[in-house]
Amino acid sequence: MSFKRFDNEDVVVSADSITSTVWSTDTYGLTSFHTSSTQVAGTSGDYYLDVYHQSPVGTTTSGSAAIQYSIAYGNSSGLGSAVYNSSVAGKSPSSTIYGQYRSLVLGDEDSDFSFGGSPSTKGIFVISVDRARYKEKILPGTFNIKLGDGSNTVHLTDNSNDISTVTFNDAGRVYEIISGSNGSSHDGGTGYSTSFGSFGKFLPDVGLLILNPTAIEEPLSGWNTDTGSVVNGKNNIDFSDLISSGSLFELNSEETISSNYIFVRVRNSEFNYSSNPSNITGSGELRHDVMVNSPQTYITSVGLYNENNDLLAVAKLSSPLLKDFTKEALVRIKLDY
Repeated sequence: MSFKRFDNEDVVVSADSITSTVWSTDTYGLTSFHTSSTQVAGTSGDYYLDVYHQSPVGTTTSGSAAIQYSIAYGNSSGLGSAVYNSSVAGKSPSSTIYGQYRSLVLGDEDSDFSFGGSPSTKGIFVISVDRARYKEKILPGTFNIKLGDGSNTVHLTDNSNDISTVTFNDAGRVYEIISGSNGSSHDGGTGYSTSFGSFGKFLPDVGLLILNPTAIEEPLSGWNTDTGSVVNGKNNIDFSDLISSGSLFELNSEETISSNYIFVRVRNSEFNYSSNPSNITGSGELRHDVMVNSPQTYITSVGLYNENNDLLAVAKLSSPLLKDFTKEALVRIKLDY
């Protein structure tokens, strides 16, 4: 085994942005939506509703059902779901959901969500894309969703292509959700202008869509949010039906892949003699005379070591590389992380 120290110019760091589909269907748009009746009837259904790309009961030829995103309804006053204790008003699953996302997005336990400069709102719908689906972040401008109540339809997107300055909060980048397509309100005149300024907030770095229920009720006049305080209004189920009726949810993910390129330069005078102990006789001589005047070796792998001589990685060549005094080699190693 022979060793050689790398020079500074032998190591190059590169970063590339990779985009891919979010959904398990390997398609840009999700058009089939399934929920679990077991979850709806269970305790977790009071807080959120998981949506799958195929029926979660059993499997099909395309494989097991996987969660694509989850839907939750939050209300700072605890409306829309039954209270935990009848003697404590305003404390319910919806108040818990609102407080959870308020802390995550606003970083403030006392503030309420506001959309497009409108007054703060007590209620929110949250679409949380499954972490395994969007990987590092969602690609702005690829978000499209259709909501339908059976009579009316509204097409929503983010405003990433309409703005020149991006705002940030505790959850990263923040875009407004508007009527339009592909990150712009300019969709051929079919956009719907809400009096609330926007329909919600698009947070690509944490895979969240936070929508204003009251703004959604404007174009979808046949639908409204249940804000009762006695029983569970099942608002997450009703909102899931809006998405299912619209039959379109489009997203792409974006991931930054960092790579280390390591150039192993094998000069003509290097690595020509075998370091295998079996090549040396008991008296210390080369076992084969040909290795005296015309030595040859075959490079099969390259090991990467740290300063403490610890092996960190091994690069295997696709085929042995012949090396002698008349040949030089350059082996490029790529490490992705």
